[in-house]
Amino acid sequence: MKHLSKLSLFALLLISGFAYVSCSDDDDATPPAELTLYQKLGGFSKVSDPNNPGQMIEQGRLSYRSVVDSTITLIVADIVAGSQGNLGAHFAPIVGEVSGGNTTNVAVLSKNLTDFFSANTGGGATNTYSGLGMVAAHDPAQNPRMGVKANNADYDKFIGYVGAAAGLNGVTDSALIGEVVEVLESLRAPIVQQ
Repeated sequence: MKHLSKLSLFALLLISGFAYVSCSDDDDATPPAELTLYQKLGGFSKVSDPNNPGQMIEQGRLSYRSVVDSTITLIVADIVAGSQGNLGAHFAPIVGEVSGGNTTNVAVLSKNLTDFFSANTGGGATNTYSGLGMVAAHDPAQNPRMGVKANNADYDKFIGYVGAAAGLNGVTDSALIGEVVEVLESLRAPIVQQ
């Protein structure tokens, strides 16, 4: 009987707690807005830009740029080592330029990718993208910096590089990486053209 009384008391306290919470004054309060991916990656707070001493950059933008630059570095390193699979053909024009000492288009690629992801994941008015659309950007006939059209296996490999680059830059939260992959998967149809 004592056991039942303790159980009944616990149930009463539990029900009272639910009643108190459901009757609180916050019934009319708007639930907090979910953070955008850009905000989860650091948002709009300004930090020192490690690539441009004396300048400030939004932490969200810096996070994207760091992952983009690391992704590019990983891909180029694998191309040079000969272990990239088909991705070498995609980036052959840019790798050829870099091999010749010209890093201009790598910087353009980094900026365009950073702009694209910052603008399209909640970066607000401070982040805009004015580059080519996804179909044109990944079609060698429309973009001379693209070597060949991508297939699904190529794109899967690219997503793997992004995941590795995220880890190198301290993005280890699996839910957050899942959101980044979700964004990348939403772009598969216009990017994969063969």
